[in-house]
Amino acid sequence: MLLRLPLAALAALVALALVPALGQAAIPGAVPSVEYEGMQKLKFKMGPFTIQPGQNEIAFRGIDQKPQVPGYITRFEPNIERPDGTVPGVDVIHLHHAVWLARSYPMFASGEEKTIYQFPRGYGYRHDPKDIWGMTDMIHNLMPNEDKISITWEMDFVPLDSPGGRQIQEIEQTWMDVAGLKAYPVFDAKRSHGTKGTFTFPDQVKTAKERAKIGAAQSYVVPEDMTVVWTAGHLHPGGLYTDLKVTRDGQTRNLFRSTAEYWEPAGAVSWDVAMTATKPGYRALLRKGDKVTLHATYDTSKASWYESMGIMFMWWAKGEQPGAVDPFAGALETTGAITHGHLPENDNHGGKKAILPDARRLLSPTGPRSRGALVEISEFLYRRGDLSLDGQAQLPPTVRPGQSLTFKNRDAGEKIYHTITACKAPCNRDTGVAYPLANGPVDFDSGELGFGPKFATPTENRDSWKTPRNLKKGTYTYFCRVHPFMRGAFRVKSGKKKDKR
Repeated sequence: MLLRLPLAALAALVALALVPALGQAAIPGAVPSVEYEGMQKLKFKMGPFTIQPGQNEIAFRGIDQKPQVPGYITRFEPNIERPDGTVPGVDVIHLHHAVWLARSYPMFASGEEKTIYQFPRGYGYRHDPKDIWGMTDMIHNLMPNEDKISITWEMDFVPLDSPGGRQIQEIEQTWMDVAGLKAYPVFDAKRSHGTKGTFTFPDQVKTAKERAKIGAAQSYVVPEDMTVVWTAGHLHPGGLYTDLKVTRDGQTRNLFRSTAEYWEPAGAVSWDVAMTATKPGYRALLRKGDKVTLHATYDTSKASWYESMGIMFMWWAKGEQPGAVDPFAGALETTGAITHGHLPENDNHGGKKAILPDARRLLSPTGPRSRGALVEISEFLYRRGDLSLDGQAQLPPTVRPGQSLTFKNRDAGEKIYHTITACKAPCNRDTGVAYPLANGPVDFDSGELGFGPKFATPTENRDSWKTPRNLKKGTYTYFCRVHPFMRGAFRVKSGKKKDKR
């Protein structure tokens, strides 16, 4: 794709390009390793992959980088990096998710929170070099330029025949997912959902459409007595916590709450976060027939959150382990600790200075194409009403009350997806991990306009969308959730001469 951006848009992108390199791909403040005699510290890398402009697709890959002898994985630390070893800013390249698979089941997973798996002493995931490994991942390029990224993972590995290997007991994993198991298990957490500014999925779901998004992995019936030894949650921006609960004989107890600890100054609105995981001494005893359920809570007071997730990996050993606590008979510690500190790739928060005009101060366009009709999206621009354009093209197109404006994504053929998502006017400040937000005076969102198989893309499988017909008179600003530097505006007005804006 040959991209021709106007000067205003180029200036905004140049500002992002000047963000300094973030150093080598070591996660600061990481929880320390549990040491074993004979333990190996290994690092593996997939890539570099060429990340296309605006890329936002799910990929499926085979993996041959793995230990070549039997043993135990006791620690797993995921990340992404450029060919020079630096970590890109999350507002530039975003690890939406990566899931490592073995034995036809999820083995480890990560999103941009980059939780480190550190299993307690004496426990590990049993690795057989004959196991077939694979990966499904979604690397999101928020920019209109090509990039190169590798997915990395460091692990502590204890060979089976080492002195340390003889001290380790095998643990197994259960994937808990409020909207899965699916390649893209998502739900919406809108400001209209829930009560008092929070929404818990699936507890507060009311519509059949939303109930249809509840996944089979939201609940799990325990097949035999087991002891949970480690768990942590995965949420998207806006997420507050995930709760793992257990029900037995009509009574319910909380097994663990994985809390999102934000460094973000604006609150729970960005990826500047770490999730809490269970502490080393955590042991939760489950009995055969217990029902475990997962619940994800989001803050809906500040913005609406689209395509959200709620996931927890539950790692357990068979039988009743030493120190295990039955949650129905004793006091179980249900709070944990984060596995790493603040990540420098989240430092560009955005929203500090106006870099685009205030659409409310712009006149409506004049001439035969001044009203309604079509807004085409191409080369990362809303071709009418884009705030980075100049002249008539920058002016917000207008419709009358009761009419709709149609958007059509001409980039869809390049597998580039765009949204039209309401944001609070003027919505014209610098882009970062916390800006802009889906916080317009009313919620509207087109979904990701584009085409692709639903199991492998987040698209709506259409390339056009119409604005709601019930919008009141006024100027409405919007952005693209996939490429937040894209900003636009349209106007609903009566058409009277005195109604100029």
